[in-house]
Amino acid sequence: MSVLKRLLAVLALLLALVVVGGFVLPSSTHVERSVVIARPPADVFAILNSYRRFNEWSPWHGRDPKTEYRFEGPDEGVGAAMHWSSEQSDVGKGRQSIIESVPNRTVATRLEFEGQGDALARFTLTAEGEGTRVVWGFDTEHGMNPISRWFGLMLDRWVGGDFAQGLAKLKVLMESSEMDSGAPESGG
Repeated sequence: MSVLKRLLAVLALLLALVVVGGFVLPSSTHVERSVVIARPPADVFAILNSYRRFNEWSPWHGRDPKTEYRFEGPDEGVGAAMHWSSEQSDVGKGRQSIIESVPNRTVATRLEFEGQGDALARFTLTAEGEGTRVVWGFDTEHGMNPISRWFGLMLDRWVGGDFAQGLAKLKVLMESSEMDSGAPESGG
């Protein structure tokens, strides 16, 4: 019986450390990645200010070809929204909508992940030389949830790579000969 008591005491101590330690961790998480694209801010803004071409550069689009997408609101700017639904857990279900749009400077979005809460993302555009520095940032609040705070420690590792991949794809799309030729934009 003493072995069982010791095991329970160790488990109780570990649980207490997880809970108490969670309250010491930050109550929010910020993740960001950036890239310089050899296009003027107006060109980059036009792509980011709408979801119609999102899947051409999205790091998540190829993970589940069966994902269903639905658009609502205006084609661009504040109020434009995209719903997605996938049976794959790494894609999931949710909605993102543009909540702020400052021409050639900023596009901010609200992300609503079904069953996982909300977050904010922001694209900040800055002229750099003859191109544009694009910073893709992500912010989420964990509140008083100690488990969520522990997960916040891993968000940079989980989301940062996706952001870097998406920005690399956006760079290729924006710098492609198709963009330079003035080819018409296609829907996502």
